[in-house]
Amino acid sequence: MSVNIITATHTGIKGVIVSVEVDITRGLPCFNIVGLGDTAVKESKERVRSAIINSGFEFPICRITVNLAPASIKKVGAQFDLPIAIGILAATGQIAYDLKNNYLFIGELSLSGEIRRVSGALPIVIEGKNNEINNFIVPMQNMNECAVVEGTNIFPFENLKQVAAFLLNLDLLPYKYENMSNQNFFNCSNFDFVDIIGQESCKRAVEVAAAGGHNIILSGPPGSGKTMIAKRIPTILPRLNYEEALEVTKIYSVTGIVDTIDGLIYERPFRNPHHTSSSIAIVGGGRSLLPGEISLAHNGVLFLDEILEFKKNVLEVLRQPIEDKQIKISRANGTVNYPASFMLVGTCNPCPCGYYGTNIKPCTCSDYERKKYIHKLSGPLLDRIDIFTYVNYVPISKYKKENIGETSLEVRKRIEDARNIQKERFIKEKFYCNAQMNQSLINKHCELDSRSMELIERIYTKFHISSRALSRILKVSRTIADLDGRKKITEDDIMESWQYRKAFNEI
Repeated sequence: MSVNIITATHTGIKGVIVSVEVDITRGLPCFNIVGLGDTAVKESKERVRSAIINSGFEFPICRITVNLAPASIKKVGAQFDLPIAIGILAATGQIAYDLKNNYLFIGELSLSGEIRRVSGALPIVIEGKNNEINNFIVPMQNMNECAVVEGTNIFPFENLKQVAAFLLNLDLLPYKYENMSNQNFFNCSNFDFVDIIGQESCKRAVEVAAAGGHNIILSGPPGSGKTMIAKRIPTILPRLNYEEALEVTKIYSVTGIVDTIDGLIYERPFRNPHHTSSSIAIVGGGRSLLPGEISLAHNGVLFLDEILEFKKNVLEVLRQPIEDKQIKISRANGTVNYPASFMLVGTCNPCPCGYYGTNIKPCTCSDYERKKYIHKLSGPLLDRIDIFTYVNYVPISKYKKENIGETSLEVRKRIEDARNIQKERFIKEKFYCNAQMNQSLINKHCELDSRSMELIERIYTKFHISSRALSRILKVSRTIADLDGRKKITEDDIMESWQYRKAFNEI
């Protein structure tokens, strides 16, 4: 008898529906799995055999053939264990399962019959829904992750026995996910903008960058507070909306690091890779074509502390993702696309010793050493940075109690107001901040009066900036105007934006 059980796999963050065809016939006892499966799929034979026997069922002593269709797609992972076991039990009549029922099964089986969590469950459920499959039998540990998809019926189970009993009666109500989006994540945060003493100009630059999603580099001597400021940027960013949260959670689902309690990720990612990271660790890839740091930072922040300590070839691979907001990884075993729309935040010293241009200590670096150090940031990469700000030492007078600054919540409120303006502006687009505008949208939303246009022309002519740099000046100007609640860009907005750009010449 032959049965057909629906399951799925994933390629990148896109699910692919797979049919598990189980055929049991007379002949010499054997168990074959065909359909271009990886090692984990081939080893499922032993897991399924032991799980069926230890769950109190009988494993057939027959010729068993399992086909994973379509055979042309690479099957990766252990999520096929449960559908294969259900197919064998249904084919031998040990469980009552109507093949017309619209259910999709995923889950890894232990030798005792327990169902373990799998990676990539969220993209699988989304793809199932797109193919008009509404009922999903999943591991208990994947229930919150899967239940965030609206319009689906999620049935989580702990072991194979429970699945068999459910298929007999179909008497269980689907699991309902409790939305966690209204919880305040500042309750568990140890960082707050109020901890930053002084640095008003730097905090202003960071606020502008956060409001528009702009890339920013903070430069200054050691101990001036660059890292301290950067690590507080997530506390002033607005929470992800449902669409953004779903995109982020899909990426983390593929890597298998989704929180089993919260399900949907509403806090913006903050990735802080070490400067010894390789280019594959940053952009993704490897044998399993997993997402890298730039994709794990999607809709959030990629923080490169001491950016000049990274290898130059690692920094150069950021150029295309910064521009395209996605990364295409091609290897011998396949090609995947991952989203990579992140806000790049970097910190650096002005020279190897860190004291060039300060009156704290004399700089011990030669002019050659300093230029070699700074030139790790190539011209094309610097052209993709919107804001540069200098972080100097804070005088002792600033440490008085009466100089306490704003809290993260106060700054975040202004940023949320600016983001709401941008969300309304780009309501027909697939993004939500000014940094992602293309040239046609810049022309549409960055209208200048005659004085502003004259200023832009003088800057462009005198300083010989590139067209990309000009576009980024206009984007930052648009964000500054949004922070002030103005529809039109003024001459002051352009001047402030140019000051952030002009600082690149002083690196």
